[in-house]
Amino acid sequence: MNKKKQWFWTILIIIYVGFIFQNSLTPAAESSRQSGRVLAIILSVFRTIGLNGDMVTEHLVRKMAHFTEFSLFGLLLWNCLRVRMLPRKLWIVMHLWLAMMVPLMDETFQLFTEGRSGQISDVWLDISGVMFGSFCMICAWYLCKKLKKKRAGGNIKRSAVLQTRRNGKAERRD
Repeated sequence: MNKKKQWFWTILIIIYVGFIFQNSLTPAAESSRQSGRVLAIILSVFRTIGLNGDMVTEHLVRKMAHFTEFSLFGLLLWNCLRVRMLPRKLWIVMHLWLAMMVPLMDETFQLFTEGRSGQISDVWLDISGVMFGSFCMICAWYLCKKLKKKRAGGNIKRSAVLQTRRNGKAERRD
């Protein structure tokens, strides 16, 4: 793969991991205000469409933020490692190692942040998010590969039909 793509994905993932760690270093009071604002938006949307939002709590918003943040990390990680064209075993080991280390470091940073605490349950939630994001990318990659193969197969069949028609004097011009 192209070196520019490798650098692009590497820099992008470094910036994103910095964003994750910056969120972990946000003091509890500010983090709670941010979650409260998101909760207010979600409840407003629920009311607008006529639903009761009683089941949506700040705790749920925080957990969904963890999962979503790390799902995007999984998506970026998958792409970053994919463009490197690593041997399969090394790719898997690197992916799993980073999928565990970044959440562990994230929760460890929270131990040193005012009013925050690192939670083992959040580590598992974060790892689940990474795996979900990676799984989504694997599915997207597989579907794209299948579509390309189908298109290529269709073009081959079409070319064969045109060639047969040419040989049999029946020619179709596109």
